[in-house]
Amino acid sequence: MINTDTDDSTPGRLRIDKWLWYARFFKTRSLAAKLCNDGGVRLSGAVVTKAHASVKPGDVLTFAQGRHIRVIKVVALGSRRGPAPEAQALYEDLAPPVPEERLQDPYRAPFQQPGAGRPTKRDRRAIDALKGDPMMDGALRNETD
Repeated sequence: MINTDTDDSTPGRLRIDKWLWYARFFKTRSLAAKLCNDGGVRLSGAVVTKAHASVKPGDVLTFAQGRHIRVIKVVALGSRRGPAPEAQALYEDLAPPVPEERLQDPYRAPFQQPGAGRPTKRDRRAIDALKGDPMMDGALRNETD
């Protein structure tokens, strides 16, 4: 467990939920606090269970964000939630997110171009109609001679 008996007035430290919000990892501070309270953040390897745990430059944070596991080194604390370039200056990404194509399910069928591979039922019927196959043509019309 992390010692969390510090507040924002301690020089060189900032609440972890505020820092995550300042660095724009979460849309709201309450989402960042919820992740911290649920034990979803590790601060230098130790699980954080309180949103008021403090971070300082040099700390390493590990947390899940969507389908990615983020490993972030705190470079600066910041004083506000500013624009994206200002937020990106607060951290160094030690493990950048993996591109989406690597995260796809290996058992999922890849996208197939239309007309490639085995024809669909609709395609097969269209081919049979073009060929003029009388057996398939009669079956589709349900003729009774």
